[in-house]
Amino acid sequence: MPFQRFVETGRVAYIAEGPYEGKLRAIVDVINQTRALIDGPESGVPRHGIRLNQLYLTKFRLRFPFTASTHVVRKAWKESNLDAKWAESVWAKKLEAKRTRANMNDFDRFRLNNARKIRNKITTNAFLYLKKQAKSKKTEVKGGKKEGKKPAAKKVEKKK
Repeated sequence: MPFQRFVETGRVAYIAEGPYEGKLRAIVDVINQTRALIDGPESGVPRHGIRLNQLYLTKFRLRFPFTASTHVVRKAWKESNLDAKWAESVWAKKLEAKRTRANMNDFDRFRLNNARKIRNKITTNAFLYLKKQAKSKKTEVKGGKKEGKKPAAKKVEKKK
């Protein structure tokens, strides 16, 4: 099945643009092909209609009937423990890392750069050490002899 996330009642969506950008909300009802009624009682998003191209659909879905009241949506949100699930998701972690990186000052970037240099030096040295070990084991298996060049392929003469 190619599509896994549908615009449906209860689907949790991430707001891509507008005054509530970056908040989660649940789709309560589909108004037409381009708009949906959304409600985010736990994220501070009031119930209103929004264009579908302003939403990113998540993998989470709440179970409640369509056009449910804010009270029902809030209850389903809390029962499913959606905020904790969202915080554990890869998407939320990437957004948090992006936010952290954007808020770095010059000194933080300097420290990050130095930490990367140290990490890369350690991994390079470990790789070269393992490569050297593998090469020495390879020569031991073949009796300490190094392989010469492979014989050239025989040329086939064409008949005229």
